[in-house]
Amino acid sequence: MNGPVAYLVTTLGCLIGVAGVVVAVVAVRKGRKAARPAAPADPFRDTDSDALRGDPRRLKPGDIVEIRRVSYAVRGSVHLNEGGWGWAEHLLDTVEGDKRWLSVEEDPDLELVLWTAEPAATITPGASTLDFAGRRYASEESGQARFTATGSTGLDPSGTLRYHDYRAQGGERLSFEAYGQAGWEVARGEQLHRADVMVYPQAGPEAS
Repeated sequence: MNGPVAYLVTTLGCLIGVAGVVVAVVAVRKGRKAARPAAPADPFRDTDSDALRGDPRRLKPGDIVEIRRVSYAVRGSVHLNEGGWGWAEHLLDTVEGDKRWLSVEEDPDLELVLWTAEPAATITPGASTLDFAGRRYASEESGQARFTATGSTGLDPSGTLRYHDYRAQGGERLSFEAYGQAGWEVARGEQLHRADVMVYPQAGPEAS
């Protein structure tokens, strides 16, 4: 084999070798990317109830939710965030016009509370205990969160919320909320069992 031919053969061999190394490196990188573990899931999440009764965490305007055999339409949803901690409140409405709010929170277990507005209440938050409608409530938590609203809620698309929550013996709740510069709105809440709630998702994009 003469000199030029030998040089050409040697050069081609080197190029083939380099190409093989590149292919091997790319394959290793793809393999590592494919083997990246998925985000951790809650091992105690009740996926059976979600499958059978619908997932309240995914509620959105237009859905139907049945609570203790009463059917409500989700008119609007408010998603709140405070320092990375998030929860949702959904405005519910019956065909008779009975409006309620359903709050959905994981703390860390799923917590569902059905709220009834008390527009005639004159009390304000701040004290460590409050007496209302024959019950004594103890202060539980307070703060300020950012919110985004979708559907028909009567609220701006986004803004801030101040809140102060109280709890009575037996678990009954008393909540004070003030959106933006508005005054306090008072509501009483009853914690629901997971089996009390059935979700019927409707077609349409999910709330973000």
